[in-house]
Amino acid sequence: MKIAILGYGKMGKIIEQLAMANGDKVVLKINSSNLEELTPANIQKADVAIEFSEPNSAFQNISFCLKNNIPVVSGTTAWLSKMDEAKTLCKNENGTFLYASNFSLGVNIFFQLNQQLAKMMAAFPAYSISLEEIHHTQKKDAPSGTAISLANDIIEVHPTKENWVNHKSNSKQELEIFSKRKPDVPGTHLVTYESEIDTIELKHEAHSRIGFAKGALVAAQWVIGKKGYFEMKDIIASL
Repeated sequence: MKIAILGYGKMGKIIEQLAMANGDKVVLKINSSNLEELTPANIQKADVAIEFSEPNSAFQNISFCLKNNIPVVSGTTAWLSKMDEAKTLCKNENGTFLYASNFSLGVNIFFQLNQQLAKMMAAFPAYSISLEEIHHTQKKDAPSGTAISLANDIIEVHPTKENWVNHKSNSKQELEIFSKRKPDVPGTHLVTYESEIDTIELKHEAHSRIGFAKGALVAAQWVIGKKGYFEMKDIIASL
């Protein structure tokens, strides 16, 4: 597999190391210092692009890949106001685009557990619901994309929740997400249901960024030869 890495930062470098260990080849590495190298000729050298850039670059990078008929896998968060536009472009270009707020296979199992628990807890409105996410101090967006995905999945099925907020709330219709930033924390997410009688917690704790990178490589391999828009749940369902 020949890979283009768009966003050659900490995650990009881990992806490169794992790819090389797997026998794959990184044919293009783009960061803010060499944007001029992101050309049609260079991207065409790749079988697939893995996009882990900045929120203000993600849509442009994804669009570039789709317009040049290169499958693209993106894990950049905080750009999703343009997601519908990206999906439309993917369809119009007959392209291939997979997005995940978190590529960890464990987190994507966690997503499904969260959905199932939310459906069960919908019948018990006496329980208050909250989310907590903890990440490293270099993470720029808050709440995390993973926390937003967890919150949206709860809101979709729970009758008392209408939207999420990133602060303490006195409204029962708002789902609270609490964001914390600590040194050297790859990512921890906690969903809590609490009543006067007991507390139920669902937790995922990443030990390193390697899980995210491995998942991105699995996704990159999986999308080659496919057409359309996909998410990690499509990969999980196919395993």
